[in-house]
Amino acid sequence: MSEATRPQPLEPVTEEWERALAIVAHPDDLEFGAAAAVARWTDQGKRIVYCLVTSGEAGIDGMPPERAREVREAEQRESAALVGVDTVEFLGLPDGILEYGVPLRRELARTVRRHRPEIVLTNNFRDTWDGAYALNQADHIATGRAVLDAVRDAGNRWVFPDQLTEGLDPWTGVRQVWAAASPRSAHGVDVTATFDRGVASLRAHEAYLGGLGDGSFDAEEFLEGLSRPVGARLGVRHGAAFEVFHFDLW
Repeated sequence: MSEATRPQPLEPVTEEWERALAIVAHPDDLEFGAAAAVARWTDQGKRIVYCLVTSGEAGIDGMPPERAREVREAEQRESAALVGVDTVEFLGLPDGILEYGVPLRRELARTVRRHRPEIVLTNNFRDTWDGAYALNQADHIATGRAVLDAVRDAGNRWVFPDQLTEGLDPWTGVRQVWAAASPRSAHGVDVTATFDRGVASLRAHEAYLGGLGDGSFDAEEFLEGLSRPVGARLGVRHGAAFEVFHFDLW
């Protein structure tokens, strides 16, 4: 491998913060790579809230959506508890057909104003997972793009001003948005000590994982395939990678 193609070292993300809000499209999105990092941060005493835009009700082919909604919400709450998260919210938007636009920005800005985080976590929303061929899913792309805009919207009192009458003041305190597992990640965090809890949090999505492929999905093997290369770029055993978007430049 030439120097030009060798993966570059990752810069550690800042851990000088106390409150984070994780906004993703579906139950299980955070568990496919970021949950071990969440466990690290809750162990440090940081408070992290999960916001699921949908309940993943269209995600299990053999289960009717209303039943899948109940099952997947329960699995997500169990999964979150395993990494130290006790507040899990579901916005109830329709799974599989999320659209980027003002309505989604409005809902996410309201969530940011309510929770007033310093860091916002989301999932990769680039077109692919690998920068080449592995296509991303439409809900991930719509959600991530809306998260970036909603963070800015939340700080502007003249955007969605009706929310001010709900007692939601503008919030300009978000310093950075971190998109997990982006192919453009230049930052990361050591999750060696919490890797096993990340695996357990993914395994908690038992009904969903049981419907993947032939049912032989191995959570530990999958997550090792993600975390080992990231860890090598950090000089540790296991790592989680993030693309960092700055709102703290001024």
